[in-house]
Amino acid sequence: MTPSNATPRLVIQSRSTDGGSNMIAPTAGHHDASRVALVDDDVSIRRSLARMITLCGYDVQTFDSAQAFLLELEVWHPDLLVVDLRMPGMDGLALQASLTERGVNIPTVFLSGHGDVASSVRALRAGAIDFLEKPCEEAELAASLDRAAAIARADRMARDNLRALADRVATLTRREREVFRWVVTGTLNKQIAAALGTTEKTIKVHRARVMTKMNAQSVVELVRMFDHIGGESALAQVDGRATSEPET
Repeated sequence: MTPSNATPRLVIQSRSTDGGSNMIAPTAGHHDASRVALVDDDVSIRRSLARMITLCGYDVQTFDSAQAFLLELEVWHPDLLVVDLRMPGMDGLALQASLTERGVNIPTVFLSGHGDVASSVRALRAGAIDFLEKPCEEAELAASLDRAAAIARADRMARDNLRALADRVATLTRREREVFRWVVTGTLNKQIAAALGTTEKTIKVHRARVMTKMNAQSVVELVRMFDHIGGESALAQVDGRATSEPET
């Protein structure tokens, strides 16, 4: 396959999966969420769309079937998914449903030369970012990809934030987690001390440590963190993993 004379020049590398996958990487353009999986059974359309996506500044890996994509998904996870609605075997909607069942959330743009209102509504209700009719204009596809990329970045940031909070919770001792639970309910230090059978001074020390370890500037922020990590269930999971941990 020979690149066109368009600028930027495209560098194309074959990547073997089931014979229907190729990686095309751009030499210019950059996106934080840059890896696009393109699934379309029509080879000519697949190549055309791959070039178009690359010129939009994304890395793209192509697949000739939903099944080929799912196999590759075990070792490679794209940031965005562009998928044809109608394909032999598993179609685009079935692929979307399969990803949902697996708990895999990938911002998705649907393409179809045979689009209908019912299918587009079903795809969008299931979380698709856009539903475009083929052939689509480069500007139209670029706008959809940019919207999907923005969602992918927001999702990744949310996951990173949650992971960071979970790591902070893991640094709390058992007694600090107990105090954490009480503080977010608005309970006073002396009431917490009475409930835990200790002194108010000790509770103040634990409370300060919780605020410091969680990097919370206020009780309101601590409450938000508690809710964000999943509340009591999240702390209970940590308790279960630390059965031999001392209370201090």
